[in-house]
Amino acid sequence: MPDVRLASPQGRWILLTTVLGSSMALLDSTVVNVALPRIGRDLDAGLAALQWTVNAYMVTLAGLILLGGALGDRFGRRRIFVLGVLWFAAASLLCGLAPNAGVLIAARALQGIGGALLTPGSLALIQASFHPDDRGRAVGLWSGFGGVGAAVGPFLGGWLVDGAGWRWVFLLNVPLALLCAPIALRHVPESSDERAHTRFDVLGAVLGAAALALLTYALIEARTASWAVALSAVAGVAAAVAFVVVERRGKDPMMPLDVFASRQFTAVNLVTLCVYAAFGGFFFLAALQLQVVVGWSALAAGTALLPTTVLMLLLSARSGELAERLGPRLQLTAGPLFCAAGMVLMLRVGPGASYLADVLLALLVLGVGMVTLVAPLTASVLAAVDTARAGLASGVNNAAARAAGLVAVAALPLLTGMGEEAYRSAPAFDDAFGPAMLICAGVLVAGSVLAFTTVRRRPSPDCARPECRTHGSVLTPPLEGDPTS
Repeated sequence: MPDVRLASPQGRWILLTTVLGSSMALLDSTVVNVALPRIGRDLDAGLAALQWTVNAYMVTLAGLILLGGALGDRFGRRRIFVLGVLWFAAASLLCGLAPNAGVLIAARALQGIGGALLTPGSLALIQASFHPDDRGRAVGLWSGFGGVGAAVGPFLGGWLVDGAGWRWVFLLNVPLALLCAPIALRHVPESSDERAHTRFDVLGAVLGAAALALLTYALIEARTASWAVALSAVAGVAAAVAFVVVERRGKDPMMPLDVFASRQFTAVNLVTLCVYAAFGGFFFLAALQLQVVVGWSALAAGTALLPTTVLMLLLSARSGELAERLGPRLQLTAGPLFCAAGMVLMLRVGPGASYLADVLLALLVLGVGMVTLVAPLTASVLAAVDTARAGLASGVNNAAARAAGLVAVAALPLLTGMGEEAYRSAPAFDDAFGPAMLICAGVLVAGSVLAFTTVRRRPSPDCARPECRTHGSVLTPPLEGDPTS
């Protein structure tokens, strides 16, 4: 039985180190988009390289995050968390020193591996360390402070890009890691899951990551219409099929496919794919639009995107309370429609756009939609499975959201006809941005219809309830743990 009290010195140290660790990953996911135009200019990189700068990280993170949680359960949550922090920092250092786009992309893929180790570990450490009476409050503080880190990300990223340079967006992780790792080793008790005695599904993890990487390559490079693209697409589909076969037949799969026997779980994950594909595409393109077309600095563009995260931080807990009273279906139907309206309003954001009249209005509407849907989405995922599988369900949902985002970043430039040099030309980028926003809005409307037709009005009374009541990430739903741990 975990017995650390939140008010104790050790409890405060545990909270600090887990917040530092999760903030590294959250900061990285929000600051990089703001730095992309400067990265492209400094490294003389085309649009495809900028897409890979985002997606190389997402491929390894989405493909390995379930395996990362299993490694912590088996070998020690603190050990794997510290390994993830140090790995993430080393990869960040390589990103900051990258002499060209190829090295940067490879380093970003390595960063994703570190993220897959530390992201599930930070929450697992809290759940395994704190006394049950304090765990809910500790999780709330962890998610709230992590959300503040996500909110600061775009502002901090813009400030660094305009000042010290884009390389410091990555180098900032090194001192954070050097502070986080020693605190963890000194103050966080080691823990593991005595039930975690099964083999690791390494083959499944490799096949999942390979499928994402190959299909992403095919989408990003499709404009070249080469044999390499065709072979990559075929190999990606084959890897995806092999992944399903391995997960179905394996003795200890990292993603047991029987969890999808719940029609509700499958439906909510399809809604997740729609919603987070739109979000991933939006935040990738919006940061570029504000700098390339509107002409703002990186700092101005990063600051402009803050309202969505601030609204999430302030109102996500109340949205969850409302969903508990009304049931999730109403909010999962209305939320995507608000988000779609916000993206349609972004069509007004072009040369000479006003922040108050054009950008802020669109982001406020989008933020209201995100607040409306994210909390009930998480609650619906947990309610769709047995309580003992809540951690697995949340992990699958989080990975699905990340996969949806990376596919959107890969596909939207192709669907809207963006060329390799589009981000260097304001007219060319603006011509493609409008259709991209309409595509994102259409995907959100599809998610709304899906939610209305498939999501139950009320969850069962004995289902797991979300512990992360406050949430600030705009690119992924919150990770929830196993309530029995």
